[in-house]
Amino acid sequence: MISPRFGALLAEEDLKGKAVLDVGCGGGRLAFLLAPRCRRVIGIDRDAQAVARAHERALATGAENVEFREADAEAIEYDQFAPQLVVAHLCMSDAIIARAGRALAPGDCLAFVAFHVDQWRETGRPSRFAYEGERLSSVLRANGFLPEHLEVEQDVGRFASVEEGLAAAVGLEAKWRADGRWQRYVAFLEGGGRTLTRSHLIVKARRQ
Repeated sequence: MISPRFGALLAEEDLKGKAVLDVGCGGGRLAFLLAPRCRRVIGIDRDAQAVARAHERALATGAENVEFREADAEAIEYDQFAPQLVVAHLCMSDAIIARAGRALAPGDCLAFVAFHVDQWRETGRPSRFAYEGERLSSVLRANGFLPEHLEVEQDVGRFASVEEGLAAAVGLEAKWRADGRWQRYVAFLEGGGRTLTRSHLIVKARRQ
């Protein structure tokens, strides 16, 4: 789901006649949201199956100004797409910010939702892609961006029992078992913890 707050920030941008690059586009949800407002949207993702699904949707809906490519967002340069706006939803890293900084002209915008360090804090293991606000602001400035908007959007689920807590995370179990977070989360619940935190940073920055 695209955060309404993120959607509102994007709605403030005049995209008429502009090219938009959607980094880590997945199935194209954000790309299709922006397509009616701009000249062209290019979505890139290293997941070949997700790119195929997005391409099929573009064909099915007749969205002629949307294009999807299989690519590693941290391994290519973005200037080949000549974007005036770079967007990303839960796909962000220092390497992506650096590439956006090299591709965008002064006045152009980078807008994204990133994992905050409090995301899944109950597991005791933040994602390597998670940011706290001060560090993210520093990375943006180092790459030529002036942060215009940076806020934390957080939702904390609260449970009455261990069973409720486990049920809330059932969709994450396989992934968390693979990286050790499931055991940490179970221990948190068995130790009396009764929360599960979703925490994102919503950001808009302007190229200087």
